[in-house]
Amino acid sequence: MATSQPASNPLKYLERYGQSVWLDAFRRGWVASGELGRLIEEDGVRGVTINPTIFEKAVSGSTDYDETIRRLFEEGLDARAVYDRLVAEDVQIAADLFRPVYDRTGGADGFVSIELPPAFAYDTEASVREAKRLHKLIDRENIMIKVPGTLEGAMAIEELTYDGINVNVTLLFSIDDYERVAYAYIRGLEHRLREGRLLGRISSVASFFVSRIDAAVDHRLEELLALPENDTRKSELQSLIGKTAIANAKMAYQRFKAIFYNERFVALGMHGAREQLVLWASTSTKNPKYKDVYYVEGLIGPRTVDTIPLQTLFAFRNHGEVRPTLEEDLNEAKDVLKRIAEAGIDLGAVTQKLQEDGVNTFQKSSDELMECLDAKQEAVASNTVDSQILRIGDYQSRVDYALAALSEQAFSRRLWEKDPSLWKQGPDGEKVINNRLGWLDIVGTMVERAPEINEFVAGAKDAGFKHAVLMGMGGSSLSPEVSRLTFGEKDGYPTLMVLDSTVPAAVLDIERTIDPAKTIFIVSTKSGTTVETLSAYKYFFEKVQAQKGEKASENFVAITDPGTPLEAEAKEKNFRKVFINFGDIGGRYSALSYFGLVPAALIGVDIDKLLLRAGRMVEASASCVQPADNPGVILGTVIAELALEGRTKMTLITSPELSSFGYWVEQLVAESTGKNGIGVTPVESEPIGSPDSYGDDRLFVYMRLASDTTTALDLDVKSLEAAGQPVVEIHMSDKYDLGQEYYRWEIATGAACALLGVNSFDEPNVKESKDNTNRFLAEFKEKGKLPEEKPVLEEAGIKLYCDEETKSVLDKIRTSGPHMGDTLLSYISAHLNQFQPGNYFALMAFVNYSKETDKLVQCMRGHLSNAYGAATTFGYGPRFLHSTGQLHKGGPNSGVFIQFTADDMEDVKIPEEIFSFSVLKSAQAMGDEISLRNWGRRLIRLHLGHDVVTEMSKVLDIINEAVKEQPE
Repeated sequence: MATSQPASNPLKYLERYGQSVWLDAFRRGWVASGELGRLIEEDGVRGVTINPTIFEKAVSGSTDYDETIRRLFEEGLDARAVYDRLVAEDVQIAADLFRPVYDRTGGADGFVSIELPPAFAYDTEASVREAKRLHKLIDRENIMIKVPGTLEGAMAIEELTYDGINVNVTLLFSIDDYERVAYAYIRGLEHRLREGRLLGRISSVASFFVSRIDAAVDHRLEELLALPENDTRKSELQSLIGKTAIANAKMAYQRFKAIFYNERFVALGMHGAREQLVLWASTSTKNPKYKDVYYVEGLIGPRTVDTIPLQTLFAFRNHGEVRPTLEEDLNEAKDVLKRIAEAGIDLGAVTQKLQEDGVNTFQKSSDELMECLDAKQEAVASNTVDSQILRIGDYQSRVDYALAALSEQAFSRRLWEKDPSLWKQGPDGEKVINNRLGWLDIVGTMVERAPEINEFVAGAKDAGFKHAVLMGMGGSSLSPEVSRLTFGEKDGYPTLMVLDSTVPAAVLDIERTIDPAKTIFIVSTKSGTTVETLSAYKYFFEKVQAQKGEKASENFVAITDPGTPLEAEAKEKNFRKVFINFGDIGGRYSALSYFGLVPAALIGVDIDKLLLRAGRMVEASASCVQPADNPGVILGTVIAELALEGRTKMTLITSPELSSFGYWVEQLVAESTGKNGIGVTPVESEPIGSPDSYGDDRLFVYMRLASDTTTALDLDVKSLEAAGQPVVEIHMSDKYDLGQEYYRWEIATGAACALLGVNSFDEPNVKESKDNTNRFLAEFKEKGKLPEEKPVLEEAGIKLYCDEETKSVLDKIRTSGPHMGDTLLSYISAHLNQFQPGNYFALMAFVNYSKETDKLVQCMRGHLSNAYGAATTFGYGPRFLHSTGQLHKGGPNSGVFIQFTADDMEDVKIPEEIFSFSVLKSAQAMGDEISLRNWGRRLIRLHLGHDVVTEMSKVLDIINEAVKEQPE
């Protein structure tokens, strides 16, 4: 076996093995920015492919084409004609850029490929006619027309080759199909030669798709592994996973050699004919267990082309290993295909369906492109293209300066290259960052995984599940909660419930709502070890098992990272489905991965549509887009620069139907920015006050849904603007724009952290509360009880706790304040009066959610905000530990904290544990309390009785009384 070759740039080294690199993407902005030129010069990129999917993203997600679209529509062209002109111009621009490569290689390379309309995939005549029209329209020597490798396509290939048109045969999955189109190419050359026509300037490639084959075959292998009758052959089936695609490609390459190195083609070669090179397509990795450059590394060999998506290209440049792998282990490749057949998988049927699906996918993209152009026409005509509007007054110049600086630093390009030096790094910082940037290119990957999710959902519907219970914390639960509350219930789909609490009442509320036997449970945890999630899983597995016995596992689904204990557990117990997410995505950045999409799809959300919208924001954030034009970077720059000016309280105002989106933004921003004494405090669902009730520490972000016909919020926001408060407005066409907003905010948060000088992707202080909790649980296991603390005061069934240092501070304040007795009013008033300008109030409640509790807390927030001009936040525990908990401890010491705990009316035992949910919840509250104290945070704890609403009402009255003393 040849050893891997060291190379400063592995991409350039591929040339030494006779492999050409083409880019599987294009947009006009890459040319204008010079990025495509750099890829040609520095990385050896020698061609590019364009298809409707790529083009739709480029048009919908960028402003590159807006002026041209406006002009063409003004000329009276319809959407199809506009597409025609746009794509022709793009191909011409790209072809001119690659012309030097074409000339340098004597016409052997430097091509730009453009797709025929997918509607012609099964129509030979139409394909030939359209290919000739495009060839004449574009009028460049170095273009290839992409023709699907269907039976009808093969006949078109023969005729087009005869006519001297370069053809890129696409959507090839089977060796038989490959062989058919190879001979079609040869017949076209022979026909041409018989008529005495030249062969030397005709080129062709056969695009053989790779990773999609593994995705399909691996899915079938997983189904076989789940069958009890296959228990004895599990190791054999497992050994085949991830092997089919490369084995299939290697055998196709052997057919290439047999066809083009024999006498028949040699005779044509003597007249200048070029071989039809094999082109590897679909080489990005779809399975999170595989190396991100798995398919590029596995298919390196001479006389081949590899079309590589941009992110895979960056990854291979960074850590690809180069050696001639294409003809290694050929006997093993043959054996793999033989064993696949013996396992009962008809590879011919699989590849036929993949080709049909490929045509359908391109047709769908073509339809979406036409819809996009119609929408663009309306948008550019009314000058409403920009959905994000900044009204930030004098801060605009500072933001513009910062954006210019980011441009000088090549921020956009370095972000997509996953350069860890963009963020401040502590110990192991680079390692952490390198393992947390997979969200950048997850959208394209999940587009291809969506059929798998939709198939799972169809099976769940057929099984008759009435409810779905998502058990997760933080990043695993917040985007599902957004989907649940934003999209609601849909007929025929399960009703989703999210369990992200250890409060016994929360567990019992769900149990008493559902029939466990008719409920599908999603166990969702990145690490596979989250104590809250696994405790809930153990509890409900026991409940289902009591009803269904050995069939209990068919009610359970796992979403986790590769190699976690949960994956092993799920496979051992034969869960209905195990979704393995990509391990290089942090929890709070996982909304557009399996963690967010599976629960959404399960309740009827059209995840294809959600991903389409997200894909548009991906394009708007591409590496060629300058920071001043990148919506996410602009938003992040506003957040960071205003925070550096003291406006650290980012306050979210949303249309009512979008209110839950704030839960997700809160975690993303707080947990990403809140460390090293720095942090932006996200404020969500706070009652809107009068303009004069706010200090100068606010930035407002207003997210408005087009269907929101009320004007109340508009008027509130206009009043804030008139009062000099900085506002960013984000307009959403409908709820599916959540897809683009997830991505916008991820980009924004990464950019903000880079400007603030913190690592966006770690959470160093979250572990503290977990460690404290584990210590208290260990003490419970040893002594049978949790440690007890004496309250400072007990009044009307409410106990007040704080440490001695805090008590001393509060006593000093009480002696000079209006409330001087040993009363709750006295202590709470003193605690509130520790507030200083620029601080915020944080209320944290380890109690069960209820509308009554929510209403009471909102009243408290309103009183505090109006009296002190303060930002206020609220979180239910233990959920906030996985969200704002990092900011509370790692961010600036600017919070004034009130923690609520309460007695539980009922307790719930956790199977296999000696502690209950009540004990776990109490240990978590105590763990966070100790952690906040250790960081010197201003904190009191109010322990309520069994009647939370009544006791909370008493606290509200006390706060109301305390704030009356504040000056107007």
